[in-house]
Amino acid sequence: MAKITFITHDGEKHSVDADNGISVMNAAIDNLVPGIDADCGGECSCATCHVVVEDKWMAVVGPPGDREESMLDLNPEREANSRLSCQIPVTDDIDGIVVNVPEFQM
Repeated sequence: MAKITFITHDGEKHSVDADNGISVMNAAIDNLVPGIDADCGGECSCATCHVVVEDKWMAVVGPPGDREESMLDLNPEREANSRLSCQIPVTDDIDGIVVNVPEFQM
C-alpha cells in the first residue's frame, strides 16, 4: 500500500491510500481526485490523467515509455517530469509520492 498526494493547481492537497497493483490513475479515480479524468480508462490513449511528478520521485517512477511519450507529446502543458498516471503502478516503492495535477485539466 502507498500513500499518494495529488496537488491541484490551486494548491489543494488530496492524499489517498492506494493498494499495490493498481495505477496511480486508479487511485485518483477511486478517490474522486479532481483533474484526473482518465477518459480512456487507463489504456494510454489520451492524456487526461497527466501528472507532474515531483523531482525526487522521478528516479523511482522512471521515464515514460514510447507509447506514453507519444501521448505526452500532444500535451500543451508537458513538463520534464510529466507522466501519465495510468502508467505508474502503485508499489511500496512509491509510498509518499507527490504529483501535481496541471491547471488545464481542472
